Amino acid sequence: MKILLIHGLSRTPLSLANLEWYLQQKGAKTEQFAYLAFAETFEKIVERLREHLQTLGQQGSYGVVAHSLGGLLMRAALGITSLERPQHIVMLGTPNQPPRLASYAWRVPPFQWWTGQCGFNLTNHDFFASLPKLDSPYTIVAGTGGPRGFWNPFGNELNDGIVAVSETLLSDFDNVIQLPVWHTFMMNDPTVQQTVAQALCLGEAGVKV
Repeated sequence: MKILLIHGLSRTPLSLANLEWYLQQKGAKTEQFAYLAFAETFEKIVERLREHLQTLGQQGSYGVVAHSLGGLLMRAALGITSLERPQHIVMLGTPNQPPRLASYAWRVPPFQWWTGQCGFNLTNHDFFASLPKLDSPYTIVAGTGGPRGFWNPFGNELNDGIVAVSETLLSDFDNVIQLPVWHTFMMNDPTVQQTVAQALCLGEAGVKV
């Protein structure tokens, strides 16, 4: 099974290089999908990703590991029913609900320029309502290493410094894997990497990777 990795907003494929290497050691064949939010619209990125997923589906079974915004791009791309579905999807810190910090960040002009339409979408409740649900099995990993207290936007709610655990939920029935990591670098944490490999059944007896 081939694994496609999709990085988060304001990051590059380099941010997933350590995780990619780990998955390769587990026997997986990997690919990365790259994008630049300041240079492309959300729709354009999704269009390219959809083409990439279509190609992967034609080659055989595949899985997806997506960090943060990468998970939203993937959900949008999979909205076309003709696409072959991933065998499993792992979302790392993906805000499947509107993240409260986005509205604060959007008030800062450099953030607006750097993130473009992708950044604006994170502030838009209608955008989140328009995203399709997933019809592939999926695993959500959420960080709990962020600060808590009355003085921050999360209050006492568990968070990874950027996204609250509750904001990663796709439905009220999700069983989120919570780990004491921060949002930006969670993919480099050994326990997160082990969790990803286990969710994708990599290296298990009888599992084709």
